[in-house]
Amino acid sequence: MNDKFLQGLSQNLLRILDDDEYYDMIIEVGNDPYIKIFRAHMVILNYRSNYLRRMLSTNKKKNDGTLVQIKLPNILPETFQTILRYIYGGTLSLEDYDTPDVVKILVAAGELNLHELIAYSQCFLIKNKTQWMEQNFNLIYKTSFENDSFLELQEYCTDVISKIPDKLFKSLDHSSVPEKLVISLIQNDNLQMSEIQVWENVIKWGLAQNPELSSDPSNYSKNDFNSLKNALQHCIPFIKFSNITFKEFSDSVLPYKEVLPEELFVDLLRNFLNLHPDSKLNHKPKTQMAKKTYCSVSTPTLPRFKPYYPGSSTININPQKQNITKEVIDPSSTQLQPLPKNLNNKEPSPKNLNDKALLSKNLNNKEQLPKNLNNKEKKVSFVKFNEHIYHKGIGKNGNNEVLSKYNCEILKFITNYVNLFIKQLAVPKLNSHFIEDVNVPDGTTFIPQTQFIKTWKMSNNGCISWPDSTVLRCINGDRMFNEVVPKVPIGSIGVGEDICISVNLQAPSELGKYVSSV
Repeated sequence: MNDKFLQGLSQNLLRILDDDEYYDMIIEVGNDPYIKIFRAHMVILNYRSNYLRRMLSTNKKKNDGTLVQIKLPNILPETFQTILRYIYGGTLSLEDYDTPDVVKILVAAGELNLHELIAYSQCFLIKNKTQWMEQNFNLIYKTSFENDSFLELQEYCTDVISKIPDKLFKSLDHSSVPEKLVISLIQNDNLQMSEIQVWENVIKWGLAQNPELSSDPSNYSKNDFNSLKNALQHCIPFIKFSNITFKEFSDSVLPYKEVLPEELFVDLLRNFLNLHPDSKLNHKPKTQMAKKTYCSVSTPTLPRFKPYYPGSSTININPQKQNITKEVIDPSSTQLQPLPKNLNNKEPSPKNLNDKALLSKNLNNKEQLPKNLNNKEKKVSFVKFNEHIYHKGIGKNGNNEVLSKYNCEILKFITNYVNLFIKQLAVPKLNSHFIEDVNVPDGTTFIPQTQFIKTWKMSNNGCISWPDSTVLRCINGDRMFNEVVPKVPIGSIGVGEDICISVNLQAPSELGKYVSSV
């Protein structure tokens, strides 16, 4: 059959559409204030669109000559004009239209059940407009699932989600993304995005659904949290919190704890209390073996506190020679587990210190030298801060060598990890202790009753602010140093904040207390 006959037929039918005579119905398209009236012929529309056929069957022509009138409020007038010419002429070139207009034509064709135009529009978009659709994926995704006839477009969206889910998640306009798409992205195994990034994007999406909420959850009321919780209730079950570290949980999840189901939050907090801040729930921390005097238990590892020693005219401390041991008390157990000492640290070699300001005039009196002290570690039920101080005096022969080991025990009370939300857990108050051995070079001598300051930087790496009553308590070991301030107030420290605490110490009143290297 020669195509020129079809072309002629198409042109003749379009002339009928443009003719002001012989029409027998009018179509009101659009909404106020933009409404346009189209004239048409019932016989043509009846056989070209099943949707229009059903509408015409309920608006049969009356014998009084009144025209049949139907309304299409969901279609834009300019879009319907394009479709009406397609209905009459059977031709349409989508290359002549911008991509957003093609999408509008597809949506209108779906409403009018124009199957040929639906298939043609989908095929055109997928073959020619993929870049635009990726950039406007939320619109395409939403459009594809609004009509069951858009099967090709739905398949395209599913394929894109499986290939570049992270790119889509980052580029989506959260305010217009349907919940179904968010859940599809969260569930996708190919999502190249950390779980904390997933959580942050889910929060952004939830806030976009509630534009009246601020981005600062600390200002939220109970109703604000409830609104956000309702928006996220179908998304949260698909978030893999086991892939989030405790620090990420503390920084990004904890401020929104009110939107989490109570049981989920309690389970997460209970599990995170047993982890290192950078560990994840699905990665068990390495168990550290204790000494024979302790039971081996898994305990949260506290961050290493790096002491700071300010300059002093009466003490010379080498901060690079340190041997640190730490233990903590597990909030669910009284058993302890120490970290092993660093056995590779060697004692400092003697140094020739000639600073006479550091020496006492009475150091030549050998009768005042201490006996050999017991250097065995004390077995205690809490963690000690052992400060090994070596100092050298000059006797008559200069060959007297004695080792003195002085223990300064410091107990740091961190905080109560539970707040009002998890009081039912009855978790005991968590006391944190730390022990630190500091080697002082040979040749260092204290003038009796000399005072000096030791400073520690303490950080709140927990999930609850420290109470106002938090203090640092100093306990002497064998009384080498007499603390000037036994309790140093710390006060309330927020999560993630830190504070420097200084303790005033004083050398003993005995004269000539010194040792030389072993």
